[in-house]
Amino acid sequence: MKLNKKDSTKFSSHPKALIFSGNIYIFYAFDIGDDIEVEKLKKSHLLQTYPVPLPKYFKNYHIPLQIELPHPHESSRCISAKVHQFGVISLTYKIPITDTLQQLRETIIEIDEKYQQQSVHDAHILFKRLQPFIIKPKFFHHKAYYPVIQINMHPDINGIELKEQYGGNIATLLRFETELLSEYQKEEILGDSIGYYKKDLIVIDSEAAFIYDPQYEELLDFFELGTIQQLELQYFDKLLDKQLTALYEAKGPRLPLASYLPFIGSRFIDPVGELNRLKVDISVITERLENSIRIAGEKYFSQIYQEIIEKFDLTTWQASIEKKFNIIKEIRYVYQSKIDANREDFLSILIIILIMIELAVATLH
Repeated sequence: MKLNKKDSTKFSSHPKALIFSGNIYIFYAFDIGDDIEVEKLKKSHLLQTYPVPLPKYFKNYHIPLQIELPHPHESSRCISAKVHQFGVISLTYKIPITDTLQQLRETIIEIDEKYQQQSVHDAHILFKRLQPFIIKPKFFHHKAYYPVIQINMHPDINGIELKEQYGGNIATLLRFETELLSEYQKEEILGDSIGYYKKDLIVIDSEAAFIYDPQYEELLDFFELGTIQQLELQYFDKLLDKQLTALYEAKGPRLPLASYLPFIGSRFIDPVGELNRLKVDISVITERLENSIRIAGEKYFSQIYQEIIEKFDLTTWQASIEKKFNIIKEIRYVYQSKIDANREDFLSILIIILIMIELAVATLH
């Protein structure tokens, strides 16, 4: 149900329509190849690199390389550019805002459209510089992004009051709508809101997040990691989709005759071996990202991270990958069984031929 124009005007002229300040953080991640040779990139000095300050909740398991956008560029709002060894570059933008929440509903769509284009432009500049160090480069396989609306604490309102008085605007902001959402949609979005103190309010939705917390900085790394996790899971899901399509359309590679030869045939084609290598690639990258966080005993941060996992649909993506992988595995094993059977038949024929030759030679003697 949508509010009519009269109701919307009444809401926007609310006497408590405060002006808030803060920032919009937008996290982008681009998959640009299979791997990036980070060590060679460091030694080349083609890009200015910086040490990455590791947050206390993150392990040394996966440390990206922070770099500076090569000049010339127009991205004064890009506060972070990172290169990840598994073929990903991530960009973070910080856009200051000072407005009412009602007016921000109008401007956030323009900001989103502007930085969608800007991020692709900046990522392409980086890609051209990084291309000599990328294994199987391509701009770009996939892109993921996630905005976080961070509002500074206002002396006249706490988190509970903010949710009660401006909940409709917050829900509308997080869905990038200009008209107020229905009460049902509003309750669905705000129902899982989190806050450590009474003054705090954190709302994490599938499209964006809203943070009203003075100590918000340490939360931003969780959103950046979640965006990269989502990107990689989407990439592997699409990769398995292509393999399923090829199997369904019977477009698999034709087997060379040498592949049926015993002992050396596996050097030409090895369906199960290829599948196992893909499984290793998926497992190593996903496990590396999942195990980057150490928040045991930190219930608040654990709750936030679990909320990010749920809203980003990371578990659903993982389940989809596992399901598709199992389907491909069954087909590949049947395929491998046929190859093995053909190799056994070929070996049997060779043995029979050798026996017949031996009998023929013995008869002639």
